[in-house]
Amino acid sequence: MNATAPYRDAAAVRALITAIAREARPGRAYRLMEFCGGHTHAIARHGLADLLPPGVRLVHGPGCPACVLPPERVDRAIALTRVPGLILCAYGDTLRLPGVRGDSLQKARARGGDVRPVYAAPEAVACARRHPDRPVVFFAIGFETTAPATAVALLQAREAGLENFSVCCNHMLTPPAMRAVLADGAAVDGVIGPGHVAAITGPGAFIPVARELGRPVVVCGFEPVDLLQGILQLLRQINAGRHQVENAYARVVAADGNPRARALMDRVFCLRPGFTWRGLGDLPASALAIAPAFRDLDAEQRHPPAEPPPPDPGHGACECGAILRGQKAPRDCRLFGRACTPDTPLGACMVSPEGACAAAFVYGGRRPRGR
Repeated sequence: MNATAPYRDAAAVRALITAIAREARPGRAYRLMEFCGGHTHAIARHGLADLLPPGVRLVHGPGCPACVLPPERVDRAIALTRVPGLILCAYGDTLRLPGVRGDSLQKARARGGDVRPVYAAPEAVACARRHPDRPVVFFAIGFETTAPATAVALLQAREAGLENFSVCCNHMLTPPAMRAVLADGAAVDGVIGPGHVAAITGPGAFIPVARELGRPVVVCGFEPVDLLQGILQLLRQINAGRHQVENAYARVVAADGNPRARALMDRVFCLRPGFTWRGLGDLPASALAIAPAFRDLDAEQRHPPAEPPPPDPGHGACECGAILRGQKAPRDCRLFGRACTPDTPLGACMVSPEGACAAAFVYGGRRPRGR
């Protein structure tokens, strides 16, 4: 049996669309932000935005960790590829991310840097075992979803006594980013909460956001029925003047999330005082660093940069920052579908396969001629 079939059932979808249309009040505008890039692509792939009443509009949020990783951190990884003999392991979707001046790990690899794509953090540990005479750095990136896997890799390396392994940690936390976007004046009435993040943190991680900023958050899955159910629950909360956190993904997200995964994270990570997000700026207590007890496995301590990277000059016409904050849509950017495509990406929203611009291009096509 196809496990996704019940969540793509046409009758269930029609029933939810009818309920949403009934709940949406005439003349009322509802702006709902999907925070997660996985949601953005699911919405585009299934054409869900076209099924909603005219007054219900979906707004793209920060999307994926690759989209919001600042170019200075990319440059730090590129600098590591110049360390003699060093092997840099990284997730595939980070290889094309632009650095401060448009450089990338993909280009560093073409220049001879030993950059190896991995699908999971423990693969980097395995690489260190195979090459005990060479330094191996795992360029870790992700929200709370992938942080436990990095924690496992660090613990595996410690247990195995791998002195040649270290991690460049770039794990970011979603509640501070959600708070920053909503507090920045974004015209958002409710938030479709990231289901995979909540599977680790539990839905309760978003309660402070809902309470402080007065917007409901509904944690959703990634199938049409999941998302439409979440949208319906958001409309009901907005109409009732409520701003609570609800879980519409109970088959995956438990009330307390995954305590074991969080215990692993607490053991090997600590909070950074601040971290710069692409498009959002410096956000306090919004990212993880490697804890002092694991300092010997921290690549930032073992391989400190020779000099700080220059500030990001940005691309004058690129609207990635405004798109990540929910202030503009991909087609509001003059570069979209012209100079900026998945084959020739200029901004992180097009580089990442989960980026909002990549979703709009893949499922919506090129910009119409003359626009």
